[in-house]
Amino acid sequence: MPIITAPQEFNVEDLYVDLDTVLGCPIYLKCEGFNFAGSVKLKAAAEMVGAAERDGLLAPGSTIVESSSGNLGIALSIIAAAQGHRFLCVTDPRCNPASMRLMRALGAEVRVVATQDANGGFLESRIRYVRDLCASDDRYVWLDQYGNAANWKAHYHGTAPAIARRFPGLEVLFVGAGTTGTLMGCARYFRDRGHPVTIVAVDAVGSVTFGGIPERRMVPGLGTSTRPGLLDESFIDDVVHVTETDTIRTAHRLSARGFLFGGSTGTVVSGAARWLAEKYPGERPVTVAIAPDLGERYLDSIYEESWLREHFGPVVAELDLPDTDVQEISVP
Repeated sequence: MPIITAPQEFNVEDLYVDLDTVLGCPIYLKCEGFNFAGSVKLKAAAEMVGAAERDGLLAPGSTIVESSSGNLGIALSIIAAAQGHRFLCVTDPRCNPASMRLMRALGAEVRVVATQDANGGFLESRIRYVRDLCASDDRYVWLDQYGNAANWKAHYHGTAPAIARRFPGLEVLFVGAGTTGTLMGCARYFRDRGHPVTIVAVDAVGSVTFGGIPERRMVPGLGTSTRPGLLDESFIDDVVHVTETDTIRTAHRLSARGFLFGGSTGTVVSGAARWLAEKYPGERPVTVAIAPDLGERYLDSIYEESWLREHFGPVVAELDLPDTDVQEISVP
């Protein structure tokens, strides 16, 4: 086992779940949640902070500030603590309470922007708050995960080469679209090397990333209410959109087999399975899907019956939910 001196030095890079034996889908699911941040965002956080340090943007007394719905905020909290920086996360009411508590436990400050933007989301409002804050006080340094090239470079140099080494005959790669850092880093890597890999982006219904109509979205993670600056659609071969009810159904199908993944992973797996069934019926192409997160941070949302009933009432009847009441027993 490795001996490390910083949290970003530990990341399980080569763990895959064979979904053929779990869900009957010919997909290898690359698990990116086995690190101290619990998600793929640790790579982007380390790369962006490192680039800011190399460029001299982080002076003594500086505070890193970033807009995040949860996972990147946690990752930046970890990197900032390890590197001795202050960090402010600007989030919104959809951020899981557990994620906010975790960021604070790591020493970060968390501010919640509750004003919705014109698309019904919070992203534009969060970004506007960050921009105004940085304009009023030069101690704040915005990393801008939505437009920072270091975001996609983290996956160009890390995630994509790891997949290529493990699956040299890769035919289809499914990547969830949030900031599109993971998506663009992987797509650019395979394009630059001439590998004939079909790159399929998986997005949430209600996201505007690929020109969709904005709708209410309750599951944090994938999808945006503002098109990310990193996105270059010329690198993408296809896009599949997934409803949040399908996200929840798939996450529960995985948990029923002992694999507790997060909402982003539920979206990616749902979209990948549907796309393959439509495009490769009865065939078995070499396929990888990237699982961005694990499920512990979703225990108060997609795995909580009261939350599901409040926001997705009809889908609850389809799920085999256990009795959530804790029973007290007396032992003679």
